[in-house]
Amino acid sequence: MTDAIVLAVVVPIFGAMLSLIAGLRFDRSGWAIAALTCLGQLATAGIILATVVRDGRQAYALAGFQPPAGIELVADGLSAPVVVLIAAVSLAVVVYARQAGPRGNAFYTVYLLLCGGLAGVALTGDIFNMYVFLEITGLAAYALVASGDSTRSAVAGLKYLVLGTIGASLFLLGAGYAYIATGTLNMVDLSEQLAAAGYDSRLVLGAFGLLVTGLLVKVALFPVHTWQPKAYSSAPDSVSVYISALVSTVAAYAVARVLFTVFTPAFFAANPVAQTALLYAAAVSIVAGSVLAILQRDLKRMLAYSSVSQFGMVVAGFALLSQSAAVGGVIHLIGHAVLKGGLFAAVGVVAAQTGARSVDEYAGLAGRAPLSAALVAVLGLSLVGVPPSVGFVGKFYIAVGAVEAGEWPIAVVIFVSTVLTLAYFARIIERMYFAHSSPDTAVEGGEDVAADGGGPPGSVAGDGDGVTPEMVAVVVVAAVVAVTLGFAGSAIESFLEPTLTEVFGR
Repeated sequence: MTDAIVLAVVVPIFGAMLSLIAGLRFDRSGWAIAALTCLGQLATAGIILATVVRDGRQAYALAGFQPPAGIELVADGLSAPVVVLIAAVSLAVVVYARQAGPRGNAFYTVYLLLCGGLAGVALTGDIFNMYVFLEITGLAAYALVASGDSTRSAVAGLKYLVLGTIGASLFLLGAGYAYIATGTLNMVDLSEQLAAAGYDSRLVLGAFGLLVTGLLVKVALFPVHTWQPKAYSSAPDSVSVYISALVSTVAAYAVARVLFTVFTPAFFAANPVAQTALLYAAAVSIVAGSVLAILQRDLKRMLAYSSVSQFGMVVAGFALLSQSAAVGGVIHLIGHAVLKGGLFAAVGVVAAQTGARSVDEYAGLAGRAPLSAALVAVLGLSLVGVPPSVGFVGKFYIAVGAVEAGEWPIAVVIFVSTVLTLAYFARIIERMYFAHSSPDTAVEGGEDVAADGGGPPGSVAGDGDGVTPEMVAVVVVAAVVAVTLGFAGSAIESFLEPTLTEVFGR
């Protein structure tokens, strides 16, 4: 059903409009509208995935205008699972936000707009419309980060706005260079025309550099990551859960789409320096993000810097241009969304239960909140890569791809990153299970290492109070999915094989 492709984008945008209109009369009607909208999007995403499994690649030409002149939405082995991920996480965060807040219709209007923008990035087959959806996503994300009650949220939102706009502008310039060189914006047609224009053309090389650099700002790869820790730590807890799980995740998917569909491995065969630069930029991010995470005491900032490292690993998986590494990149992309969203949700639950937000304040947490402590431990060890979690499977495939490609230093970097990730999560587990809480921990936890010049840590939890079973259930589901996906590596590889064979068999 190709109609489901366009519905996956239209349904949340329509829901956003409905929430805005309903808010003129019923201020707290937004949650119900958002919940129904996300259920509808999840249903359409399921249809898209089932159709791709059964029939392969699906395309929808908007208004009946066929590509390359018309705008095309595409669902294939790469985009279909990402759309399901977007829909599932969006619904889970809506459940979480019912108690955690924020609760006004304005929040849910922007939330659903972000949901629609993310789906658009995943499904578009047009490079300019990818920019349009990235801008929708960015504007909505800036507003959500700034929706907290403190000035820190507003400052974080402004910083995110400035750097995000720079990234989007670079991407738009790259799309313009590509259009000048080829006269087309459709991704499939663009790949053919770029080859005809010559991979050594200055316009083509400029388009590659601008498109990829713009996306890496959105992904928050080191050293263009500085917006991320501030945004993640200053946003309301529900917003932190959502943007940490999906915003950079979808930007990393866009990197894969640009590398595999637009430029293709043939471009890198002609320009090996481009691959080397991207690969080692990712390697630096892997190590730097882990080291910066170790320096943090505030949990949300620690998790934010961890994302800098983990997305470096995802980009490395794609940049290796190996089928095994690409499978690992997709698995790690999906797994990171589940793990990081679950960890931020767990941090919000613990904060609501105990007020703890720093590593020191987690002392004795296993005695005060045993279930929450266990969930943090399971999700943290999964992020480290302890078998049989999804974190292990993704890293394993990327490491195998690095060895296959002869890039042994990347395999070593993955191992070093795993040890560093264990270092900062082992510290949390030690505090939860082997340390005793004391009256001084809250004071000690108030200091943090702000590696990017940010202010002291803290967070705004929205206008919610207390913890409900639904909030805990979201974290439990994330932990269960993280472990379950660890057994699905072969199935995911089989699902991706037709799409990746087409990419690497060209």
